[in-house]
Amino acid sequence: MPKRTVTRRTVLTGAPAAVASLPFATRVLSAAPPAAGITPDLIAAAKKEGRVHWYTAMDLTMSEVYARAFEAKFPGITVKVERSGGERVFSRIAQEYSSKIYNVDMVNTTDSAHTLAWRNNGWLEPYVTDDVAQHWPIEHKNSEGYSATHRIVFSIIGYNTGLVKPADIPKSYTDLLDPKWTGKLVKAHPAYSGATLTATHAIVRALGWEYFEKIAKLKVLQVQSGVDPPKKIALGERAAMIDGADYLLLAAMDKGAPVEAVYAAEGAPIINSPNVLFKAAPNPNAARLLLTWMFSGEGQKTLVDISGLYVPHKQVPAKAGRRPLASIKILAEDPEAMLIEADAIKEKYSSIFKV
Repeated sequence: MPKRTVTRRTVLTGAPAAVASLPFATRVLSAAPPAAGITPDLIAAAKKEGRVHWYTAMDLTMSEVYARAFEAKFPGITVKVERSGGERVFSRIAQEYSSKIYNVDMVNTTDSAHTLAWRNNGWLEPYVTDDVAQHWPIEHKNSEGYSATHRIVFSIIGYNTGLVKPADIPKSYTDLLDPKWTGKLVKAHPAYSGATLTATHAIVRALGWEYFEKIAKLKVLQVQSGVDPPKKIALGERAAMIDGADYLLLAAMDKGAPVEAVYAAEGAPIINSPNVLFKAAPNPNAARLLLTWMFSGEGQKTLVDISGLYVPHKQVPAKAGRRPLASIKILAEDPEAMLIEADAIKEKYSSIFKV
């Protein structure tokens, strides 16, 4: 498994000294700007730029369909989708900025700690949309206006119904420690996937590193992205997944794949996936228009229709047939701690799984 060449520590060395010396939780840089909406002037300015570069950790097929929906709404503006795992997106931006390459306009990441690192370096542009101001729960938006949750992902257990007998269906993470799962499990890697890094941190807090030390003895198939485990069990390459993006497993179920989702008894790690704008964006108006549309009721409903993801917009319900968001027991994320501990988590994990 390739190792990251850029660490959180490396990125944070670029922060202004006055900012870098403060505890992360106390780095309040400014008040949020007034909320803004889509106006004829914004559309005209965006069309003059004609393009927007969107870096995202969302599944490529779904993100491309989503981008085409925006292009159909606003002809004359092309969305260039740059899809990779959340940790790779983070590394890429750090490498580009270190070389004074300012290509990224907007990012959707699966690791909220990324937004803290970018904010602390002064790279982000605060921007609040009307919908975020009016319809977002407070826990899904940054008080300074630098980020807001775009989509809500859960890292879940899943299994292939043709390979797992009813009596063996796992209901918890600890159920997967049974030796009968040897050679039958698949798992994503936190050095590539921001969602998996967030989930790993949450599981360690709940069950300790001893849990992964035991799992590692079961000959787990290690893959990169959090989008990969659902595909592996749908194809029957493994019987069950330890982690993976819930929306992709549920989408596979909708298409008739022989898979089922399990929200673990201990709780399912939640990944609040935020959008941010970059201050040095080459296409700032197109980026603002894209972000504003994504956060609108139309943009959020379009995302639900395409992907089945949960969204934070209070007026946009979950896809029909999905369990109520409020019914899911959650293992909460902790971006402040993740920003400090991410490199150590990846190092510890790699030492356990020998990858």
